[in-house]
Amino acid sequence: MNKKPVLLVIAHGSRDPRHAATVHALVRRVRSRRPGLRVETGFLDFNVPSVQGVLESLAAEGVRDVVALPLLLTRAFHAKADIPAVLRDAPPRLRIRQAEVLGPSPLLLQALERRLYEAGLTPADKSSTGVVLASAGSTDPEAIAVIADIAREWWHTGWCAVRPAFASAALPRTEDAVRDLRSLGCSKIAVAPYVLAPGFLPDRIARGATEADVLADVLGPAPEVARVLLERYDAARTPILTAVGA
Repeated sequence: MNKKPVLLVIAHGSRDPRHAATVHALVRRVRSRRPGLRVETGFLDFNVPSVQGVLESLAAEGVRDVVALPLLLTRAFHAKADIPAVLRDAPPRLRIRQAEVLGPSPLLLQALERRLYEAGLTPADKSSTGVVLASAGSTDPEAIAVIADIAREWWHTGWCAVRPAFASAALPRTEDAVRDLRSLGCSKIAVAPYVLAPGFLPDRIARGATEADVLADVLGPAPEVARVLLERYDAARTPILTAVGA
């Protein structure tokens, strides 16, 4: 019987200690959902262990198969360039498959709504509330288009309106989207950060939400996010197991 590939969660890293703490909390939730799965965490920058260090340790232990999962919500530069470059430098004995990024996913919309309800909204508020879907931002047009698509999809679930906003690299900013929704006549305005962990850009989103009625927390270790991680792992591990069993 083949051992399950190790799941290596690859996070960006941050000087803000809240970032790594949130990543570790999410990984703990993933482990609790699947006790038989080995889950490791590596960071691209600022935090330890590094992705390269984890890969070298796994190879030294005799591990063969790894699913590398980018802890990212969109396929932007890190997913397309940084992470593949790091994985190419991994010890040659490792067989590594890069999983897809987490978004988009209906489960992430559920997690966003969970955070909004935790912040004080109720399902009865939905039709009268405008929501700012506030993401970190990117210079990658594909990533920006995905955020706009998610906003449209989420609006169709019953919100008064949903507007995308970006903390960097693209417009509008959170505060501008809040004012836009206010001008539409929505009774309440809520800001939903479409980010995984606290840090510099999420703090900028929060500052832009001062005129909103509700500011939700980051997605963090929401149970729906943990489920998405395991879905991406399962989808990526199947080709590995097929090759191993061939």
